[in-house]
Amino acid sequence: MLIETLPATQTAAAVALWHETGLTRPWNDPAADLTRALNGPSSTVLAAVDGHRGADNLLIGTVMVGHDGHRGWAYYLAVSPSRRRHGIGRALMHTAEQWLAGRVPKLQLMVRSENAAAAQFYQQLGYTPSDVLVLARWIDRQAD
Repeated sequence: MLIETLPATQTAAAVALWHETGLTRPWNDPAADLTRALNGPSSTVLAAVDGHRGADNLLIGTVMVGHDGHRGWAYYLAVSPSRRRHGIGRALMHTAEQWLAGRVPKLQLMVRSENAAAAQFYQQLGYTPSDVLVLARWIDRQAD
């Protein structure tokens, strides 16, 4: 397994993996999220692939990582269902942490409240719940 920046040839496979693993929602455009992350100056998408650097290999996992200048964030951590429980998610998160090292002091992530398995996974990696309330407002939609 190799972890590298998502090759352009794997963008459709990444979006398909996100759909397959239940990470997408109807109100988010995962392809647009991916494009913004790859083109942004403070973000990227990391890919776990079966094979060697530069080859068009099988995509088995992803994590989107970026920062706002103060905190790092991780999104779209996905591992192919047939490849789970082999350390791929752990390796992707470790690589995301390394990518952020020296840029920001802290990595945060959001887990949907109904996803207990994901919360447990992150807690096993040493992440702890934060006493914060996440608020949101859509700024690119017209008010209903």
